[in-house]
Amino acid sequence: MEKSCPECGEKIIGRTDKKFCSDYCRNAFHNNANKDSSKLIRNTNNLLRKNYRILEELNPNGKTSVSRNKLLTRGFNFEFFTSIYTTKTGNQYFFIYDQGYLKLENDFYALVKRK
Repeated sequence: MEKSCPECGEKIIGRTDKKFCSDYCRNAFHNNANKDSSKLIRNTNNLLRKNYRILEELNPNGKTSVSRNKLLTRGFNFEFFTSIYTTKTGNQYFFIYDQGYLKLENDFYALVKRK
């Protein structure tokens, strides 16, 4: 039985379990299949990376406080984070990997780094 490539339709020559005629067709097939979900994931990862870099830049020593305005002017997006840590007293730290922030009074945030 002759098999054909699901991407281009060419005849497949080689091993009996081979599914694509070339690496190009294999990559193109999988890239097309994952295009929509990859875009969402890529955009989310880019926003998380940007937030992480902003926190890292503003918090070089592991603990500091900054104004909300300073975070916003650098492009920080408060809607994207990787986890929430709630303390025994009820304070909520929002983390982007190991960089976190806690809302304080007067539009200030405490920046922390998890060890």
